[in-house]
Amino acid sequence: MNSDDLKAIETQRQALLGQLNAAEAALRAGLLIQGFGSIAQAHLERARAHIQEVCICINAGKPIRTVPQLVEDQNRVQRAMDAARRRRSQHIQHI
Repeated sequence: MNSDDLKAIETQRQALLGQLNAAEAALRAGLLIQGFGSIAQAHLERARAHIQEVCICINAGKPIRTVPQLVEDQNRVQRAMDAARRRRSQHIQHI
């Protein structure tokens, strides 16, 4: 690959990263909007996580989690958070 090809690839990479950063900013702003329900918020959070994974892949050039791995990790975190909320709620009820 010659230097012009490398420059073109880098230009495309930078353009894509700019688009991904703009998309992440839009999703972050959307998370602040109330009234659409928890399902919409969960989808926004997952979309943001997917964008972050792509940015890591593009910047690091390393393998990243597959989509099923990312979803499973997010589900595991959600289950842990739900369990912690339940324990906290039960603890408060006993006080």
